[in-house]
Amino acid sequence: MSLSSKTLAIVYHSPYGHTAKVARYIELGADQAGVQVALMNVEQVDWEVLDAADAIVFGCPTYMGSLTAAMKLFMEQSSKRWLARAWQGKLASAFTNGGGLSGDKLAVLQQINLFAMQHGMLWSGLPLMPTGRSMTDLNRMSSFLGLMTQSDNAPVEATPPEGDLQTAIKFGEHLAQTLYRLQ
Repeated sequence: MSLSSKTLAIVYHSPYGHTAKVARYIELGADQAGVQVALMNVEQVDWEVLDAADAIVFGCPTYMGSLTAAMKLFMEQSSKRWLARAWQGKLASAFTNGGGLSGDKLAVLQQINLFAMQHGMLWSGLPLMPTGRSMTDLNRMSSFLGLMTQSDNAPVEATPPEGDLQTAIKFGEHLAQTLYRLQ
């Protein structure tokens, strides 16, 4: 099986567009590494695409240190797949965006990680060492469980900052390379 035949689905919730923007940058990184990517909002899920994907990346904003209600509803709607073990052995990962520098983003990644573990999925974090703390640095929030980005409560055209978006590209590349190694 070649790398180009691998598929990655990115399923996200993005009420204001910031999380969708990060998803597109993850898509760019995975696409550049030769993996086919399907993007979908949790409000318009294509369950067949998710079932067929080699990897699923889950993303949502951090609201009050937790998942959004729409992401939680999506998780609950996956219960038939959980019971059938339909996603067991698939690669999984997650990303979150929030206005605050912390905002308890780790709690969101942990909630998604637990969800993926309930499904029997294989988890991949973000193995990228932080390069600093400025808006242009990679992994400036030193997140290793998954990708964290910050929107600083600014319009989607202006944020997340360039370093966070470049980290998202690297994250997509890493997930694609991980899929290749798992074949």
